[in-house]
Amino acid sequence: MITMLRSLILSRELLWAWAGRILRTRYQQTAIGGLWIVIQPLATVAVFSIIFTYFVPVATGGIAYPIFSYVALVPWTLLASSLSDMTESVVGNMQLITKIYFPREILPVSSVLARLMDYLVSIGLLAGMLIWYKVSVNFTAILFLPVVLLIQLALVTGLGLILSASNVFYRDIRSVLTLVMQLWFYASPIIYPISMVPESLRSVYFLNPMAGILTAYRDIILDGVVPGPYLLISVIEASIVLIVGYWFFKRIEHQFADVI
Repeated sequence: MITMLRSLILSRELLWAWAGRILRTRYQQTAIGGLWIVIQPLATVAVFSIIFTYFVPVATGGIAYPIFSYVALVPWTLLASSLSDMTESVVGNMQLITKIYFPREILPVSSVLARLMDYLVSIGLLAGMLIWYKVSVNFTAILFLPVVLLIQLALVTGLGLILSASNVFYRDIRSVLTLVMQLWFYASPIIYPISMVPESLRSVYFLNPMAGILTAYRDIILDGVVPGPYLLISVIEASIVLIVGYWFFKRIEHQFADVI
């Protein structure tokens, strides 16, 4: 991992330039540009709020459902959108790979950075929602938010490296990812609280790394408490995935050009 960090630091100008290019390309030909960053999650939250407030009520501990779901939906969107972009990052730039040399991991990592910008905008909107719904914030607990974000970024980066490299050789990876993300969504505490998971199943449930990460977001932002021991499982899994993902990517990257 030290090698990866050193490579990215030495190529930081290219990394940031590529991330900026992704952002410009994504929104330059849209009618409302970057507003899509907040429109998409807000529209999803609106639908969830109607369904799980009026049709299938979900107990949220007295917290308004829109902000209850939005707190989890923002990091989930970071995961889902990043993995989608990273999966196509190498295949979409194969002509560039065959012409010049640069650290290949820049392509998937820059996709994460571009989506991280979206995430920060969404977090800004979350701050406004906290004020609107009069949710008090524990600023001591808030200090743990960057830690949780780093854990999530480690998980996303590791998975993205594996997917982007695999997609070069097996183009049905994108279809598999779509199916997995749909199942993963419902296996994570986004539309429901962790309290709805039976106590007897929670030890297994928290093997899902996003269960710990999303629960940590809610604990910090909505409950004002420091994440519990459950987050340690996510830390271990994210670390393993990042190490394995980087190893896998570097092991087969020299074969990318031969696939064309």
